[in-house]
Amino acid sequence: KRRDSRESEARQRDKDLLTLVSNLPYQGLPKTTNQYFPGNSIKTTKYSFWFFIPMNLWEQFHRFANVYFVGLALLNFVPAVEAFQPEVALIPICVILTLTALKDGWEDYRRYRSDRRINHTPCLIYSRKEGDFVERRWKDVRVGDFVKVVSNEILPADLLLLHTSDPNGVCHIETATLDGETNLKQRQVVPGLYTQDFPFKPQHFNSTVVVEKPNDNLNHFKGYIETADNRKLGFGIDSLLLRGCTVRNTDHAAGFVVYAGRETKSMLNNNRPRYKRSKLERKMNMDVLFCVIVLFCMCLVGALGHYIWLESFPSMPLFLIPDSHGHLDQPPLSSFYMFFTMIILLQILIPISLYVSIEIVKVGQVFFITNDIDLYDEETDSRVQCRTLNITEDLGQIQYVFSDKTGTLTENKMVFRRCTIMGTEYAHNENGKETMGIIKKQWGRQRNNGNYKQTMETRYSKTVWCFILSPCPFCVQETEVVPDRKLLQRVLRGGGDGPGGCQETDLYLDFFLALAVCNTVVVSTATQAQAQRRRVSRALFQVFRRRSEEEEGEKMGREEDGMQRREGGEARRKSGGRGGGKGGEREMGYRGGKEEKPGLVVDTADQLCYEAESPDEAALVYAAKAYGFTLLARTPDSVTVRLPHGQELTYQVLDTLTFDPIRKRMSVVLCHPITREIVMYTKGADNTMMELLETPYAGRFIKNRMEGSHKNIPASTQKHLDWYAKEGLRTLCLAKKVLSKKTYEDWSLVRQDAVAAINNREELLMETAIHLETHLTLLGATGIEDRLQDSVPDTITALREAGIQVWVLTGDKPETAVNIAYACRLLDQGDLVINMRTNNKAVCASTLDCTLEEVRQYGGPGASGDPSPSIGLVIDGHTLGMALESDLVERFVELARSCRSVLCCRVTPLQKSTVVKVVRERLKVMTLAIGDGANDVNMIQAADVGIGISGQEGMQAVMASDFSISCFKHMKKLLLVHGHWCYRRLANMAIYFFYKNVTYVNLLFWYQFYCGFSGTSMIDIWLIIFFNLFFTSAPPIMFGVMDRNFATETLLGLPELYRSGQGSEGYNHFTFWIAMLDAFYQSLVCFFIPFWTYHGSDIDIYTFGTPINTVSLFTILLHLAIEIKTWTVVHWVIMLGSVSLYFMVTLVYSAVCISCNPPSDPYWILQQQMTDPMFYLVCVITTVVALLPR
Repeated sequence: KRRDSRESEARQRDKDLLTLVSNLPYQGLPKTTNQYFPGNSIKTTKYSFWFFIPMNLWEQFHRFANVYFVGLALLNFVPAVEAFQPEVALIPICVILTLTALKDGWEDYRRYRSDRRINHTPCLIYSRKEGDFVERRWKDVRVGDFVKVVSNEILPADLLLLHTSDPNGVCHIETATLDGETNLKQRQVVPGLYTQDFPFKPQHFNSTVVVEKPNDNLNHFKGYIETADNRKLGFGIDSLLLRGCTVRNTDHAAGFVVYAGRETKSMLNNNRPRYKRSKLERKMNMDVLFCVIVLFCMCLVGALGHYIWLESFPSMPLFLIPDSHGHLDQPPLSSFYMFFTMIILLQILIPISLYVSIEIVKVGQVFFITNDIDLYDEETDSRVQCRTLNITEDLGQIQYVFSDKTGTLTENKMVFRRCTIMGTEYAHNENGKETMGIIKKQWGRQRNNGNYKQTMETRYSKTVWCFILSPCPFCVQETEVVPDRKLLQRVLRGGGDGPGGCQETDLYLDFFLALAVCNTVVVSTATQAQAQRRRVSRALFQVFRRRSEEEEGEKMGREEDGMQRREGGEARRKSGGRGGGKGGEREMGYRGGKEEKPGLVVDTADQLCYEAESPDEAALVYAAKAYGFTLLARTPDSVTVRLPHGQELTYQVLDTLTFDPIRKRMSVVLCHPITREIVMYTKGADNTMMELLETPYAGRFIKNRMEGSHKNIPASTQKHLDWYAKEGLRTLCLAKKVLSKKTYEDWSLVRQDAVAAINNREELLMETAIHLETHLTLLGATGIEDRLQDSVPDTITALREAGIQVWVLTGDKPETAVNIAYACRLLDQGDLVINMRTNNKAVCASTLDCTLEEVRQYGGPGASGDPSPSIGLVIDGHTLGMALESDLVERFVELARSCRSVLCCRVTPLQKSTVVKVVRERLKVMTLAIGDGANDVNMIQAADVGIGISGQEGMQAVMASDFSISCFKHMKKLLLVHGHWCYRRLANMAIYFFYKNVTYVNLLFWYQFYCGFSGTSMIDIWLIIFFNLFFTSAPPIMFGVMDRNFATETLLGLPELYRSGQGSEGYNHFTFWIAMLDAFYQSLVCFFIPFWTYHGSDIDIYTFGTPINTVSLFTILLHLAIEIKTWTVVHWVIMLGSVSLYFMVTLVYSAVCISCNPPSDPYWILQQQMTDPMFYLVCVITTVVALLPR
């Protein structure tokens, strides 16, 4: 049984793998080994030319409303139930279907053109016949081909990297089209496959490539190459070039096609925008069902009325004409047919145009949102984007907001503030404060000159361009680190002089070496990044100019004097510093100035550009550079660092243990070029790093040479970390571990097996990393400041005043998160803050029970369920995980509902999404999630509305969101103003549509009581169709796009007005039925006042129906006029235009329709009515009486 089980598992593993071979031996043959894999040609169109009409109709008939109306139109062709001319009944639904088909056809044609352009893009494919790479098209690429790409070329398929022009086997790619991240990613040739002695030649490639089956995971890929000598060379995502990415900083590269066409990762991720149904739409669908029930009841009344009417005749009346066989239906059968006739006649009770109108309105609302100048960010040249069109009204009903902290509430522009090394703390309080000071200094001097205004733009241009061309792709605050003088002297003293000093095991040097090398930063020259930075120069110029003009001349003069005094004192201090006479000079980037540092050798001509995956890494690398540890180059196998005294060392990179959210750390294993010592440097979160220190800690008590005292390094470091967290700084610990050669070799064998594994590869790699990252020697820790964005406290205060509960979910430690929470007013000093932090589930349950009881006594929710205004909850990730388990989640949700603010710390991305789902499903509330990084994607997708911030961590959050903004403060106007407007507009418009249709269809229904319930209409069928398609269609759309019940200033000044949307005051069952009652009342007035006016006269049916049709138009439009809160020229034009259109069309139709609907025709009816004063009197009196309740 065990053998059978193992064989079954092996067969299952084989099913999950693809075995690929080279196509070169099969070129020119009709069949190849890889022929069953799809080609590289893509097809994103939904239709074909010959089958467009049937396929599009099939898709449209998936909508119940379309099937309903087509069914009624076809039913009208049955003579027994015919209500009016069958051909006319098809017009409305045919118009809707045709317009939708034209829209779908145009969109599909655009997709066809895009597919054709992509499929015919040229590329280079290796040809065995030519013996070289020849030009082909993307559509010609097949799995097993060898493809060559050059710099700045887009990759045509997913390639396994086999060769690059770089001698180290490195290729840089830009993945912005996939994940939105503009920083370059390093890819390397499959390790161990080719060397400089054995160059890559496609015709000699006789290995087998085994990879996993295609999937949409952009961050994971595994496989191995089985060579001719049966060696297995494992590879991962770092050897895969993804289709759609762009090759950068690499002359050329060649690879083996593993996935092509629709099986590439980019195409598998090319999903259509996900469809979300808004809360208003869900309610509206229920009301449509109510309308169906009302329609059924009206038709049932009509059928019973017809039966009673027929039974009231003692004999068959003469006006009932038998069929061609002289047969008359019996009253029961005739009433049965009349039921369906009434459905056809009263079908417009169901608003067929409502959904189309709503789509048009939402497009208009999105246009005004995206073009709001207040939601435009000049610094980043970005504006709000709407990626999901059908939930704009949900922005006005949000009850819970779940926010990330870093990059969402804060700027995510890191400033190196503090560090602690071997238990000694060093402050860097001047970092980030010089940038604007230097600019103000230059402007202060210029303002004292008489030609200030003339030279203003020139000076700013020079300053900004000096910044743009500096070797810094990040903000100045990240790159400009002012070193602590005491620490700098300690580093220079510890480093010694010359090569011998580099061999000294000085932990201070190890600390900065760890900062420089323990990362994934890509190094390039400044010129390679200047083109990208020039694009933002104009925006930066405007920013600097505006900031400067706000300063007064006298204030700038005082600042200049203070600056000169500080410069003089600093120069005097430098002249007396150690090593000042022989030290080099370091260029200050944007300043263009030079600052001498004692004993520091830096080549000013060497301008480097660092491209990091996160601003944290960039800030740490620049901090190391400030102390002389300059990262010069990085390859997959080596890293080059310049030490403070100018010596350059190239360390061999033996392995890199990348960061993951479970370990919360990363490590790099290096071999020292001189001592050949194997060292592992590790950095990570303090809560995980402190647990990995060696026991007993070898350096636990050391003697401070300067102070002559002993220190407990871990305790001192933890104390400093607590200080940093209370100041709101982001903390990281750094450690090292010296490995023996045998230890590393034994571990490396296990590591290689994990790399080559196909099954459970990620788990095996993590196990090897965890096994090595033990018994670490603590070096120190860093504290990096991430400032709050502008107006974050005001925005959170406004959201809370609007009745929105704000939760912050962050991966930071509790102390840091709490400090930021107080700074952004998530928590107030007078709040009762409940801290939950435990490792025991029983303790967690007991804490929840006790806390709930305390909350009930302290205040708790009021009668209306509103949260207490003075309670806040702080909970860490481990406790949160226990609280979200099935037996505790109800108590946790009850506690959270009683709190005004909730702060979740040390949470994982999965926990973020779980919290959102639990709150949304258990409390039945509208939720919004906002974040800026890839770790926020799950949370954003789990919420009813997801908002992504285009910040420093790429565009993955934006690409997964429904709306995107550039900063958190835009949330205030987006929700309180645009959200309120969108909800009120759509709610009022939907109510108006139901009211309009019910009012009009009731006119036909009341007439049935006077025509024997025969299904006769007193209004011409063409005018009935025109009434909904043309005469009353534009005003409600205009109303839904442009109406404003309150001004912007009022909504921002009184956030409490937002609560009306949370309670669905604009659209609920009460407002719906009130509108229905209003519609019944107005239809009664519009029918019976003309009826009583012309009662007893000899006018014909259409002469009686024309005043009713005209009065209903005036009543319905004036009803809307009363609802409109803001009148513009557009409102007047559309309202008056609708009335004018009615009279023009009706007059023309009455003049030309001589025999359109025999035996009764509307010929010259309106012309005669307009000469009768009674017509005008009826219109005025009826309209006034109908609108009196309004």
